[in-house]
This record gives sequence, structure tokens and C-alpha cells, in this order.
Amino acid sequence: MTAEAVLIETSWTEVCPVDALAREQGVAVLLPDGTQVAVFRTHDDALYAVSNVDPFSGAAVLSRGIVGDIGGTPVVASPMHKQHFDLRTGACLEDADVSVPTYPVCVCDATILLGQP
Repeated sequence: MTAEAVLIETSWTEVCPVDALAREQGVAVLLPDGTQVAVFRTHDDALYAVSNVDPFSGAAVLSRGIVGDIGGTPVVASPMHKQHFDLRTGACLEDADVSVPTYPVCVCDATILLGQP
């Protein structure tokens, strides 16, 4: 499937204006189907979206995690047990068997949009 097809077949939800999300911060988003997603803005203005649910605790808290970088990999550290999740892939750096879903995110007219296939 082409990138264009992915964009067309994705349902987009408005999150907030880009300027409302501070660098190195996250925000929780509730999608229309009830899915909780965490959207992050990194120090270099890159945007990422992963599930807001910490797979180790089951709590919807990742949007409140510490955003940073480990060896060039953008990560969020869970506020519960401090596991690090790669913001690009959702993989847990401490446990290769655990990951969180990732979601497409983009900016249109200075507004962050979150995609759901």
C-alpha cells in the first residue's frame, strides 16, 4: 500500500494546535472508538503517537511520561515503572517482547492530526 493510500484510508482526529503542545511533552487523546492515544512533541519538533496505556500496569498514563532520547532513539519513560518505549516503533527498550501500538500523526494548518486506520 502506498503512503498516499494510507493517508486516504485513514480517519483523522484533530488533537490541538501545534503550539499548544510544548516540546518534550505529551497529551492524551480519546479517539472516537474509545481508544486512548498519547501524542508527543520532541525537542526537535517531531511528533509521535503511541497507545496511552502502559502495558506493564494497564494504566492510561504514557502521555504523562518523561520524553527524551536514548542513543538517538526518541523515547517516553512510563511514569509507572519507568520502562522506555521507542516513540517511532512502540517497542519497549527493556523488554523486547513488549510494545505499544503506534499511530500516524501529522500537522495540517498548524493543527496536530491523529490517524486511525
